[in-house]
Amino acid sequence: MQQSKEERVHHVFEKIYNHYDKMNSVISFKRHLAWRKDTMKRMNVQKGTKALDVCCGTADWTIALAEAVGPTGEVYGLDFSQNMLKVGEQKVKERALQNVTLVHGNAMQLPFPDNMFDYVTIGFGLRNVPDYMTVLKEMHRVVKPGGKVVCLETSQPTLIGFRQLYYFYFRFIMPLFGKIFAKSYEEYSWLQESARDFPGMDELAQMFRAAGFVNVEVKPYTFGVAAMHLGYKPRD
Repeated sequence: MQQSKEERVHHVFEKIYNHYDKMNSVISFKRHLAWRKDTMKRMNVQKGTKALDVCCGTADWTIALAEAVGPTGEVYGLDFSQNMLKVGEQKVKERALQNVTLVHGNAMQLPFPDNMFDYVTIGFGLRNVPDYMTVLKEMHRVVKPGGKVVCLETSQPTLIGFRQLYYFYFRFIMPLFGKIFAKSYEEYSWLQESARDFPGMDELAQMFRAAGFVNVEVKPYTFGVAAMHLGYKPRD
């Protein structure tokens, strides 16, 4: 029986959790760290606020948010892979962070009330969900009026020549790196498929607006191989 996208993605992350952080650095040549740092700067996270990191994985962005909101703030990280969360829990414990709660849950049905968070983020996770719009609407539901929802994700480069090189890298080189460094050729082959099929920057910005966000900002990184989308929930 053919697996659903949700089942396949769950299998991938339950298997690669031990190598996930290392492979992120290998695949992006550590550029993902600079992308997230710039995204956090643009978010301008305030002390004492409340944030949710959807598809938090091993909790790197969750931890960055926790450090930004400070001890009087509160951060939740949610992921559907128990194994990924175990790695995240260890990182939180090592940093003795008291303002972080990691939750096992589904991005398609966030287990939080309406208008709860000042910031909601999703980093390199939207491409892996079964329905992008459902998740965007759920993020819109749980953020407060005036709050920010931010997606940092792979994108589709538009520069001729570089675009073709990017697709070659994702299709052939990235799965090979997965085999060499993580013994997981099939899993990283799937991840390149999800990245290749993900909407481009303009299309995702339109989806943000369709989900109810206003004043949508887009920032491409490294010739468009990744992009940040930031939208606000209207106050009225």
